[in-house]
Amino acid sequence: MIDLLLSRVPFVVVLWLSLSVHEWAHARVAFALGDGTALGLGRMTLDPFAHLDPIGTFLLPLLGVPMGWAKPVPVNPAGFSRRIPMSLGMLLTAAAGPASNVVLAVGASILWLGLVTVGPEAGNGRFADLALLGVQFNVALAVFNLLPIPPLDGSRIVNHFLPRDLRGPWERVESMGTIFPVLFYLALVMAGLDPITPMLEGVDGVLASLRDMLAG
Repeated sequence: MIDLLLSRVPFVVVLWLSLSVHEWAHARVAFALGDGTALGLGRMTLDPFAHLDPIGTFLLPLLGVPMGWAKPVPVNPAGFSRRIPMSLGMLLTAAAGPASNVVLAVGASILWLGLVTVGPEAGNGRFADLALLGVQFNVALAVFNLLPIPPLDGSRIVNHFLPRDLRGPWERVESMGTIFPVLFYLALVMAGLDPITPMLEGVDGVLASLRDMLAG
């Protein structure tokens, strides 16, 4: 049992790092726009324990479930600078999370390519495996969060483009919590409409091509 849990530690490490950066990015952009709510609550930090969700960032990953989520960063659009509309501020704050995961995925890709081009020992080592896991998880996290399903980041981006009279009902759906998009995504998978797996396969293909090009 202990060995099984230890084998899942690399995934948990990548998960915690990725989610912490994701939530920090939300908090940092909100603060830059004038809202200090997250800062006041100690959430504008890369400390994973500040963003810990007992189920999404601890229990499920240790049980081997290949997904996770953190405690959402609170944002108060009323605190945004009056120089920008509230809905635009929410769009920028929401987009910061997936954008941070794209940056992490690019950085992990560069690290992985560097390791695999050094030689077989580095390319097949633990750090290369962690770097590749970092690419895959951050791509998956960015794509998942961009789905236009409340309360994911994609829903807040869509909210900016909705007619004003539809924003209230759309925002009320967000109160359903994280479990709703998880169930919705599982339904997409069972229906053969999984948007993440084809994206990951494409990323793996690009990385393999770049590796072969650098090796040649």
